[in-house]
Amino acid sequence: MGLYENVRDVAKLKGYSINRLEKELGFARSSISKFNKNVPSVEKLRQISEFLEVPIETLTSGKYENGLTLKDNLDISKDLHNLMEKLSSKDAGPASFDGEDISESDRELFAGQLELMLTRLKKINKELYNPNKNKK
Repeated sequence: MGLYENVRDVAKLKGYSINRLEKELGFARSSISKFNKNVPSVEKLRQISEFLEVPIETLTSGKYENGLTLKDNLDISKDLHNLMEKLSSKDAGPASFDGEDISESDRELFAGQLELMLTRLKKINKELYNPNKNKK
């Protein structure tokens, strides 16, 4: 995929159309669609990446530093959020011991480890269930 497709996909996952993104950023109409033919300035890429809250590298490569796609990372983020909400429910749930809730600092450590495990599992599952598509 090219730069335009990466920007379009990130924008779509964040709830923006290309037209709306251009309006929000004050870009000329159809300026982003020209990314297939013309290389945009670094400043334009910076504006887009800051607005969509993703690294510039994600826009240019379509992947995050961990090698997963934006959709994969959004899935991990959503799963982590849901799990942490359940663990933080304060109803003597799975994150309590003898009726005592875990501390906030322990909860943050737990969330970090859980995110690492979800990322690792996503990579393993992508290779396991679709080995030809995800070969390096």
